[in-house]
Amino acid sequence: MSRKPVQAQSGDRSRTEVTFDKPQLLPQLFGEFDSNLLALEERLGVYIHARGQKVQIEGSAEAVAHAREVLQELHSRVIRGEEIDTGLIEAVIAMSSEPMFTGIVKAEVANGNAPPGIMIRTRKKTIVPRSLTQAHYMRELVSNDMIFALGPAGTGKTYLAVAQAVAQLITGSVQRLILSRPAVEAGERLGFLPGDMKEKVDPYLRPIYDALYDCLPAEQVERRIASGEIEIAPIAFMRGRTLADAFVILDEAQNTTPAQMKMFLTRFGQNSRMVICGDPNQTDLPGGPAASGLNDAVSKLEGIEGISTVRFSTQDVVRHPIVGRIVHAYEGANA
Repeated sequence: MSRKPVQAQSGDRSRTEVTFDKPQLLPQLFGEFDSNLLALEERLGVYIHARGQKVQIEGSAEAVAHAREVLQELHSRVIRGEEIDTGLIEAVIAMSSEPMFTGIVKAEVANGNAPPGIMIRTRKKTIVPRSLTQAHYMRELVSNDMIFALGPAGTGKTYLAVAQAVAQLITGSVQRLILSRPAVEAGERLGFLPGDMKEKVDPYLRPIYDALYDCLPAEQVERRIASGEIEIAPIAFMRGRTLADAFVILDEAQNTTPAQMKMFLTRFGQNSRMVICGDPNQTDLPGGPAASGLNDAVSKLEGIEGISTVRFSTQDVVRHPIVGRIVHAYEGANA
C-alpha cells in the first residue's frame, strides 16, 4: 500500500506504528485492495501505510491516536469473527469518539481475545452492538418485560429485537415468536393489491422476514412458521388473544392508533416479552404524530416499573453512512 501521505500542518504531525498478530486475518482487517484503510484515511484525515504485520499511521496527533484506537478495535472484532464493512467502520469510529467508549466497549474486550459481554447468538451469526445506544438496548432486551425502541430507520431497533427473540426461541426461554406491524398504506390502498389477505399484507411485513432469514437458516424459518412457533401477522390479528410464553415484537408502531396500541399492549401474558419499535416522527396516519398510538403510549407508560424506553438518534444509524446524513437533513428541515 503506497500513496502520497496526507500533509499535516507544520508542528502538528505525528507518527505511530502498530504491529498486529495473526497475519492470516490482516486481509480481512485491511479490506480488498486496502479499502478499509482507505476509508479510515478519508474519515480521519490520516495517512496509513501497511507493510507485513506493521501499520504506520501519520497525521495530527489527535487523528493518529483516534485511527490507532479504531484499527485496534476493528482487529479485535475480526478475531471474534465479525465481518468488517463500511457500516461497522463508521460505527466503531462513532463509538470511539464517545467518552463512554472505554467504559462500555474496551472494558468488555480487555481480556485478550475473549468475546464482548454484550452479544446475541443466533444460528447464523453472533451480533454485537455497533453503537452505544445499541449496547444499552441489548441490555434492556434481557432485563425488562416491555421495551419501547424509538428512533429513525437504520438504527437496528427491529433487527436487534428479532435477533434477541430468535436467541430466546432457540434456548427455549420462550415457546414462540409473534411479529406484527400495522398494515397502514403510505399512498397505496390495500384493497387494490392482488391476492388473498396473506399476500396483501406480506409486503408490509418484509423487513421482519428479512431479519429472521438473517438470524436463522431459511429451512428453519419456514418450518417454524409452518408449526406456529413463529407467527407473522398484522396487528388486527392480535385482537382477543393473550400472548403467553412469547416474545412479541410490534414494528412500525408509530402507525398504530391509540386504540390499537392499547389493544396490543394488553395482550401481554405470562413469561412474555414485548418490544415496540417505531419512529415517532414518521407516522403515515392521517392525523400525523399527534394521532400516533406510539406517542400516546410512551407519554402514558414511560417510567412504569418493568417498562423501558430506548431512544436512538441519527448518530446510531448503522446502514450506509449516507443514510444517517439523509435522516439528519430531513430532521433539520422539519425542526
